[in-house]
Amino acid sequence: MGAIKLIFLLAIVYGVVGFANRYSVKPIKLPKYYLIGIIGVIGFALSSLIVKVGAQQVGVVVTPTGVRDQELLTGWHVIMPWEQVYSMDKTVWVYTCADAQNEGAKANADAIWAPTKDGIKMGFDVSVSWRIVPDEASWVYQNVTDELGENGRYHWLEENVLRPKLKSALALTVSEYSPIEVYSTKREEIQHKVLEKMKKEIGAYRIDVEQLDIREVYYNHEYEKAINNKKLAEQEALRLIEVTKQKQEKLLQAKIEKDISIQHAEGEAKALQIKGSAINANPKIIKLEWINKWDGQLPTYMMGKDNGIILNVNDK
Repeated sequence: MGAIKLIFLLAIVYGVVGFANRYSVKPIKLPKYYLIGIIGVIGFALSSLIVKVGAQQVGVVVTPTGVRDQELLTGWHVIMPWEQVYSMDKTVWVYTCADAQNEGAKANADAIWAPTKDGIKMGFDVSVSWRIVPDEASWVYQNVTDELGENGRYHWLEENVLRPKLKSALALTVSEYSPIEVYSTKREEIQHKVLEKMKKEIGAYRIDVEQLDIREVYYNHEYEKAINNKKLAEQEALRLIEVTKQKQEKLLQAKIEKDISIQHAEGEAKALQIKGSAINANPKIIKLEWINKWDGQLPTYMMGKDNGIILNVNDK
């Protein structure tokens, strides 16, 4: 629309120059300047009465008596010369609070901290997706400050409405859970409850909260240090238990082996005792043992009775 207005404005200028040229000392021939000038005037007047509302915008009409309640939706609209249209963005905005610098809406670390039911404070990285209710754009325009310049209304809403309500809803919800539930098992449930609280409490400002994401959860530094120390102590205790268990198993095995050796030695001693008693009772047992062990072969050499002579008993 701005380009069209510029064309009509140039046509008006051409007509004015052509009209003034008639009274100059050396007039320049400007064809149909009067016709082009009239078309420029009419076109500029009509274009000033037509406004275009973009696909992601809502038009708010301001009249001499105030703000019209009926918003202008996407498309072309005809307005009166005494009316003015302001565009309000209806797209979804994302407001983020994060512990890391330059990651959230603020440049510095900006995680939200809330106490659990045990009194342990925990930090949260949270993102809220929101937008103004399109049918309530006129109310937002009238009732929300614009003193901060471009997008000032939305900045004001985020800092003075969205953020305080988010902190309050998160604190009230987290206070119902233990640290371990907040950190792991109940995170999705907490997220849902905070979202419902936000929707309920922020509706009066004509804001629609579409989604809430708890992106990360942190323990405070002292508590996290205590948890890490406890985990290290538990791991060391488990290691010592395992070492003790291995030593006990080795001792048990050694005892078993000792008992087996003792039993084996006792068995051999008893067997020898029985055998000795039997020999004492009947010396011929030795000869019987010798016969049982003899392989039936005579020895090749034998010692003689006198002078230690060795005889070969196999010689013929």
